[in-house]
Amino acid sequence: MSDLATRPELDSAMDRHRTELTGYCYRMLGSAFDAEDAVQDTYIRAWRSYEKFEGRSSLRSWLYRIATNVCLDLLAAGKKRARPMDLTAPQHQASAVLSERPEVTWLELVPDARVLPQTADPAELALAKESVRLAFVAALQHLPAKQRAVLILREVLAWKADEVATLLDTTVASVNSALQRARATLAATRMRASEAADPLDAGQAELLEQYLAAFEAYDISRLTTLLHEDAVLSMPPFDLWLQGHEDIAAWHLNQGIGCRGSRLVATTANGMPAFGQYRPAADGRGHTPWALQVLEVSEGRIVGLNAFLDTARWFPLFGLPDHLG
Repeated sequence: MSDLATRPELDSAMDRHRTELTGYCYRMLGSAFDAEDAVQDTYIRAWRSYEKFEGRSSLRSWLYRIATNVCLDLLAAGKKRARPMDLTAPQHQASAVLSERPEVTWLELVPDARVLPQTADPAELALAKESVRLAFVAALQHLPAKQRAVLILREVLAWKADEVATLLDTTVASVNSALQRARATLAATRMRASEAADPLDAGQAELLEQYLAAFEAYDISRLTTLLHEDAVLSMPPFDLWLQGHEDIAAWHLNQGIGCRGSRLVATTANGMPAFGQYRPAADGRGHTPWALQVLEVSEGRIVGLNAFLDTARWFPLFGLPDHLG
């Protein structure tokens, strides 16, 4: 491999496009860690084949072409990431069973800074946040890999049909057909609406303040008033999920009673409000990580409480402390 100093243009392009490429790979793969690996593999392939780059397209387009091939290779086995709601029917608190599934089963979180571009355009940022919502990325997993790539490139990244056709070595007609089929599949998934976390409007900010106060006080009656009547509680890596005020409240007061006395630290994930949850330490000295809660909010109510319990993965990724004094 040539010395890096002889390829400043490629080096600069890699730095400049890392965030958007990570966002693209995350939407394709549904995993923050797989996306990081895919981007790294993209850059390795780019360095190895740089001598063959003839400048017929921009460096950005060339990197996207490589990243797409990396993702298609990873998706060739047919595996797709899911949420608990994609795999099982809702349970009732009284008879709920915690059944754990392997890490590769689950749609993963991603910190906003890893995948959202730095832009002063509010409309562009709003679209980027919309396209990394848990519900949207989960819906993408229902698409065949190439349809997924077409939809992301056309609808999210605003590539032209002929540009996508060139990238995928296909025709404009094939791209348009794939996009039409992908749109139909997404429409059939009936994604639940949720709103972006940043910037918060006054109503959203008040709702999150009320949630934080109710959860830390473990006032489940007050917390329940903040939920939509059909709100959902899920807890990956368990495939259990609950729906509705009664079962969610009963869970917190029974199986989840160990969360009493927790403290919350605010963050964002997938363009949505989130909290690092710390339960009281067993030795009584402070609080230790328990879950990364991601809240889906719509029309002034919480419609989704997603508690990701694998804190060894999520807390370091989000820069959250490993202990609260």
